[in-house]
Amino acid sequence: MNLQTIKNRFAIIGRSEKLDRALSTAVRVANTDLTVLITGQSGVGKEVFSKIIHNLSARKHNDFIAINTGAIPEGTINSELFGHEKGAFTGATNERKGYFETVNGGTIFLDEIGEMPLDTQAYLLRVLESGEYIRVGSSKVLKTDVRIIAATNVDLEKKIRAGKFREDLYYRLNTVPINVPSLSERREDIYMLFRKFAVDFSEKYNSQAIQLDQGARRLLEHYRWPGNVRELKNIVEQLSILLEDKLLSEEDVLDVIPKLKQTNLPSKIDEESRDNFQERELLYKVLFDMKNDLNDMKGLIYELVKRNDLKMPETGSLRPMRLPSHYEVNQSESYSRMSSPVEENYQDRNFSDPSYREDYDPNAPVIVNNDEYQDLEVVEENLSLEDMEKEFIQKALKRHNGKRKEAALELGISERTLYRKINFYEI
Repeated sequence: MNLQTIKNRFAIIGRSEKLDRALSTAVRVANTDLTVLITGQSGVGKEVFSKIIHNLSARKHNDFIAINTGAIPEGTINSELFGHEKGAFTGATNERKGYFETVNGGTIFLDEIGEMPLDTQAYLLRVLESGEYIRVGSSKVLKTDVRIIAATNVDLEKKIRAGKFREDLYYRLNTVPINVPSLSERREDIYMLFRKFAVDFSEKYNSQAIQLDQGARRLLEHYRWPGNVRELKNIVEQLSILLEDKLLSEEDVLDVIPKLKQTNLPSKIDEESRDNFQERELLYKVLFDMKNDLNDMKGLIYELVKRNDLKMPETGSLRPMRLPSHYEVNQSESYSRMSSPVEENYQDRNFSDPSYREDYDPNAPVIVNNDEYQDLEVVEENLSLEDMEKEFIQKALKRHNGKRKEAALELGISERTLYRKINFYEI
């Protein structure tokens, strides 16, 4: 059975490589009785993977039960899992069978295993090792044949170091680990999931499914998604209910859910401007182009020095510069065009030679013998970021004959941001 068939059967949406890897592991381990530990953030769908393992195993015709161990009070969890005898504690008016007895032959999914009390962990370890357990208030040893699939959204190794989780139980549970990726790790699946949830909602309530334009789609794909798939589904339902228009823009989405302005970048996002991220992208583009221009300038200088056999000035107070990627210093000559960058070695030149100092005139013109460089002029570089940004916008508009949509696309900003900057710079 291939992965696409599994996805169709269990309604799994996505084409992420990490998702496929986790799903492939679940399929491979399903036909065994090995214990599985599923890890991943809250809301990624760990319980879905446990159901896949159960339904593809030989136990598929027996019971499956999912238990959130973190939601059961510490005083009653042992009774819930292993049962109790009549009179075992206050309120125990009758004997009770636990899950390990009622689900015998089936599968138990223990979610939030990291929240399980230490004494219960000891009982669970005995079940995993020998299949034996004892009811609360009893001395009779009972046997069970239950497969255990555990899940957690916390780092169990940190819990072990803090003395809150048994190390032997961890290694017993972690026979086959499966990590379910978060939504931020599978961004290529966000829009697919959005469409699935939108269609499901429209079919359930007999309405038209909402859609996103390009700006709104980028907004969702850059959000952090701390609540993962569960949060995405909730947001789709909110937008479906609260908005009349069915084709949603970025502004429509932010009016209902302003927190989506928070991107996945580690830097702090300015909450006062939704276009701050796009402006920063333009600034980065300007800086990268400045770096390329400096590399070209270095290449020109080294080419002039090489072709005209020029002597270099004193460089004791200067930092050595790295050549551009297409230049390298050869052992046989001071400057040669090669293929990879190296650091320039100035020690080979005799800068302390008196004749060199006497002949050197800093105001003398540079004599160029090659026709490739005819005119030289000193240009004072304008380092104002605002002026450079304005120049980039003007070039983009000129290249696209004044079409703002195409210019904004090339600059990597929204049309709205471009309009605002055109007005600001009076272009």
